[in-house]
Amino acid sequence: MAMSLNQIGAISGTPIPTESAGGETTTTAVVSASAVWRSPPANIRVSVQKQSTEADRLSPSPPMSPVRGGIRADLSVACQALMTEEEVVVKEHRTGAGGVKETKGVPVYVMMPLDSVTMGNGVNRRKAMNASMQALKSAGVEGVMMDVWWGLVEREAPGEYNWGGYAELLEMAKKHGLKVQAVMSFHQCGGNVGDSCTIPLPKWVLEELNKDPDLAYTDQWGRRNNEYLSLGCDTIPCLKGRTPIQCYSDYMRAFRDKFSHLLGDTIVEIQVGMGPAGELRYPSYPEKDGKWRFPGIGAFQCYDKYMLSSLKAAAENYGKPEWGSTGPTDAGEYNNWPEDTNFFKREDGGWNSEYGEFFLSWYSQMLLDHGDRILSSATSIFENQGVKISVKVAGIHWHYGTRSHAPELTAGYYNTRYRDGYLPIARMLARHSAVFNFTCIEMRDHEQPQDAQCAPEKLVQQVTLATREAQVALAGENALPRYDDYAHEQILNAASLSDNDEMCAFTYLRMNPELFQADNWRRFVAFVKKMKEGKDVHKCWEQVEREAEHFVHVTEPLVQEAAVALTH
Repeated sequence: MAMSLNQIGAISGTPIPTESAGGETTTTAVVSASAVWRSPPANIRVSVQKQSTEADRLSPSPPMSPVRGGIRADLSVACQALMTEEEVVVKEHRTGAGGVKETKGVPVYVMMPLDSVTMGNGVNRRKAMNASMQALKSAGVEGVMMDVWWGLVEREAPGEYNWGGYAELLEMAKKHGLKVQAVMSFHQCGGNVGDSCTIPLPKWVLEELNKDPDLAYTDQWGRRNNEYLSLGCDTIPCLKGRTPIQCYSDYMRAFRDKFSHLLGDTIVEIQVGMGPAGELRYPSYPEKDGKWRFPGIGAFQCYDKYMLSSLKAAAENYGKPEWGSTGPTDAGEYNNWPEDTNFFKREDGGWNSEYGEFFLSWYSQMLLDHGDRILSSATSIFENQGVKISVKVAGIHWHYGTRSHAPELTAGYYNTRYRDGYLPIARMLARHSAVFNFTCIEMRDHEQPQDAQCAPEKLVQQVTLATREAQVALAGENALPRYDDYAHEQILNAASLSDNDEMCAFTYLRMNPELFQADNWRRFVAFVKKMKEGKDVHKCWEQVEREAEHFVHVTEPLVQEAAVALTH
């Protein structure tokens, strides 16, 4: 199988063509596959130079957190039949009050490249995309996930939608019998982990941002973030007479009207973008320009005038107007660790004071309200369309072992040693019968830097319990590209939530050159087979791999055909 499978690497790591007005094609960006798609070592160690505890006192904002009482505060049916002699039943994607049909097995989706559609609204690497979809269908994959970028579709002018590339991709998926999870990507591509290209927000939105910089998330040092509009202006008609929520709603409605013939059949899920990287969170840990690096605690993003206005009103209503002029000013820098700060430190930290409870409650509730507003619109727009709605929540596992859980707090998840921050999110999603899509499913605690008290397994367990209590469906993704059996086993374990339940779906990161390499492809086929059979099939991993080897051999001509297509 070493053959020409790796030629499928051509699907990514190539320049992104842009069609000019004259029909010519130019190159706007070059993506290095070796730089973007690289399997992490078995054990990742990160060396971070800690700053002294004096860092807080050098903060540009002079006041400390208020003190109270001394405490700081498709391929073909035949191909599919090759997978197994017995009938394989997977979970059926559908909406309804109950969420997901109770059947065994977890369907696997694969994320498409971020740049699947060009800046000129065409399909990028068309032959490669077609060949890759054929290969995925041959592996028994349920479908694909694609980002439907706001910055491409409604780029030129408000209310003018160009669905060109997406219409072709969706028809391609339908032809191959693949289902689609469509992501309403209202964020910028570029600036986060795994971002391999740059797709900014629509031009006209950026024009408004230039006029009013406070439409962008802002940190306490006045640095703006243009990845996603600040939720503080959700209901303000700041985008040429429309509010951001109205813009998101009009976009989703236009998508529904354009692709109504595919909804419920090919398009089975709408994942609604809620923030940076499409996740329901604040852009508290931006990698762009080296502002943040793992495992820093990040920084609060509540210093635009709209967020501050809300904070001021909340403080006055609470009876502490002096708390409404600023967020915590002793919460350190992006790359500090909890103990470097007065606000997040273990003993007498401001997070555990009356002020801390007030601020963190307000900050996290603003995020919940933002999610609630968009979901209310999304569920209304896609009602009775045969699709389910999902929301992605970030797996912030670093410093999880500390009392304050600082990186989660700055991202807007009010989760500490003494408080469950994921149950309120799960309950909010449950009210809209939305799926809770969670990342970092492939990670194990011991693979992470121990000094940063990373605990992804414990975090996944907490989220699982929260979704179970809120009676909301849970889906998963891997946070980083992993092709080894060890990561696959972890995903299989995590996908079995309990004796009587499983995840409703799993989305695999990502369609790229490494996935189609012979060894990785063999392991991936075995992984998909095991996920589809479900935990009730008592087969050892080695037996499944042997069955997969036979399947890979039988389908070799099909995969080779797909690879050859990439060279023409």
